[in-house]
This record gives sequence, structure tokens and C-alpha cells, in this order.
Amino acid sequence: MNGQTVAILESRLGEQIVELIAKRGGRPLHAPALSEIPDIVPAFIAKLIHDWQTAPVAAAIFQTGVGTRALFKTAAELGLEETLKSLLAASTVVVRGPKPTGALNAAGVRIDLSAADPYTTAEVIAQLESLKLAGARVVVQRYGGKNLELDAWLQARGAQVLEIPVYRWAMPADTKPLADLIVALERREVAAVVVTSASQVHNLFEFARASGSEATLADHLNSTLVASIGPVCSAALAQFGVRPLIEASPPKLGPLVNALDAALSA
Repeated sequence: MNGQTVAILESRLGEQIVELIAKRGGRPLHAPALSEIPDIVPAFIAKLIHDWQTAPVAAAIFQTGVGTRALFKTAAELGLEETLKSLLAASTVVVRGPKPTGALNAAGVRIDLSAADPYTTAEVIAQLESLKLAGARVVVQRYGGKNLELDAWLQARGAQVLEIPVYRWAMPADTKPLADLIVALERREVAAVVVTSASQVHNLFEFARASGSEATLADHLNSTLVASIGPVCSAALAQFGVRPLIEASPPKLGPLVNALDAALSA
């Protein structure tokens, strides 16, 4: 990467990306734009499982690995893990991608339907098309925010959506790295920006709006090489007028870093 500065907005896997960029010869600028706050309530999970026993669920949709693991951890602490597994065995289990797949495999849960690459909501919906959902109860393991598109699609087909919140996304407690990133972008000191979730984009622009720098942020980002991990992330960037020059295919961290390395090393 020829010693060029690469900004990284990822929080949870941020240090991993920092190491990958450094190993490829880049200069990482880590500016987390997102934090994950636990939002799982044991009493809610206990009631959900209790109600599930008397009112069966037709389908259960798992969207993230971290959320799936948090659900099973809470169920185990409540002494209800085996009950949850038996309830899932009688439902259609749907997964959004490899991370919830791995979490369910580790828990010994059968998977019935798997969203295809690139694992967006559109691919989840494509799998659900085969199910009869009118009047059915559907559990949706929520990620950091509501999946409004999925919820609306399910409700339009007559399903009752039961969401399981396990964590929520928020602005990082320490926003100084974001402020430093915006200054570095203004000074043209950043060669590339790595974006790994749509929520990072929304938070970055929200922070810029609050700090009075939103008007020029898109232009400054477009003056760099913006690398997006996939189509959902790219769509969020497009909402703010930002053009990612790299979109990972498949939408995973390895291909993203490889493509960025090739572009910056050329």
C-alpha cells in the first residue's frame, strides 16, 4: 500500500483490519464510527420462549452471528437453551449469512433456508418466498437496528413479526478519532477509507452534521478511494452522494483488503 494512509471505520473488528492494513504496508487511521451496546433482556427472552411453547412460530430468522450467540447464551443462563433448540427444531430456521450459520452450527441447530451471497435482505426474502406466512408468527433476530424492509415484507404477507433485540448500534463514546478523520480528509491526508457497514456511514454523516462539516464530507470522501464491503454498504454511501471505487466480491473482509491493496499498490 506504499505507506499511504487508510482510514478504518470498523469498531468490533477494527484492530484486525488495522493489523491487515499495516501488514500490507499501509498506515492505518482507526476512527470507529459505531459501537455495539448489549440490549438483550433476560425476562423478555424467557417470556418469548414461554409464549413460543403455546403459540408456535412458523419461521425464525437469524441475521448476525453475534446476536445469535447472545440469544443462546441468555437462554442457557435461564436454563432454557434445550427448550429453545426444541422449538427451533419445529420451526423453519432461516439464516442471512455465514456468521449466523456458524453460530447455529455450533449450537447444533438445523438450518432450513440460507440466504445466497451477498447475504442482503433481498436474498433473505427470496428464501422466504416459498413459505406460507399468512397468519403465521415469525421470529426475527434483530441486528443493531430494525430491518424495516424485512419487517414490512413479512407484514405485507400477513405474518406477525416477533423481534428479538440483542444489541443496538450507537455513536462511539469517544468521537475524537472521527473528528480527527474529518480534519485529515479536509487536508487531503487520507488515501482510502474502508467502510464495513451501512450504520458506519450514517453515524459518520450524523457526526459531521453535528460538527458542521457535513456539507463538504461527501466531496472529501470522493477525493479518496472509498472501499465498501458490499452492496448494502455501497447503497448507504450512495444515499450521501459518495461513490465507492471498490466493492468487495464476495462481501467479506479478505477480498475487501485484497482489492484495496491491489489498488493502492498499483
